[in-house]
Amino acid sequence: MPDDSPIDTACPYCHGPMSVTAMTCGHCRVRIEAAFPFSRLGGLPVEHQRFIELFVLAGGSLKEIAEQTGVSYPTVRSRLDKVIAALKDEIARSAGGKMTAEQKAKLIKDI
Repeated sequence: MPDDSPIDTACPYCHGPMSVTAMTCGHCRVRIEAAFPFSRLGGLPVEHQRFIELFVLAGGSLKEIAEQTGVSYPTVRSRLDKVIAALKDEIARSAGGKMTAEQKAKLIKDI
């Protein structure tokens, strides 16, 4: 059974950014090699990705996350602030800056 855990995008040796360079079909074994971009969320560290999962599953309730995990609300809030900062950095790095209001509206409408 394949492991579907998120992978860390940092090099285990030097901690520089890793890149995806090959994809293989599990059914027919076709393999494509190229430079594949990570999604913005995929570019975040695994611990941030897991926090985002908790956040979404808790309906955005920091209080609920605090109760489920047994940590204080300020600790959860601090973690969210770190995730927000990391995501802003990732967006700036991958998109070359800010999204326009039109791009944000399209993103929301497409969901």
